[in-house]
Amino acid sequence: MRKRHEFNATSIAIRFAIALVLVFATYNPSGWSYVHWAIMPLPAFSPVKAVAGIVLVIGYTMFLRATARSLGIFGVFLAITFFGVLIWLIVDVGILPLDSVTAVTWVVLFVFACVLAIGMSWSHIRRRLAGQFDTDDVDIDE
Repeated sequence: MRKRHEFNATSIAIRFAIALVLVFATYNPSGWSYVHWAIMPLPAFSPVKAVAGIVLVIGYTMFLRATARSLGIFGVFLAITFFGVLIWLIVDVGILPLDSVTAVTWVVLFVFACVLAIGMSWSHIRRRLAGQFDTDDVDIDE
């Protein structure tokens, strides 16, 4: 019989860290991203840049498929709505200035990483809260 790996706060933190790396490696306002390195100087595309791009596409495929399967369309809508209202709150309180496009870009990218991390973790969280398994989660003991 196989021992199941424990899903805990560390598991969520690891998924969140990977989502942050994936999102901010793809694009960020600092100028140090795949978009700035490989896409903007387009005539100078190389095999190394192509491999890095494929690795990013693989990462997005994994995260987006897991998010779509675990949250569903309505769940993704709710997550985006929740974070959208949260951004509205921090703008309304005066923490996030709307006149800074860079600050807003950082926050939106952070929110995108949050949605991906929640989507990647949601099946485990739902299983812990409700005792419901996704079809892919059921192990058959041999």
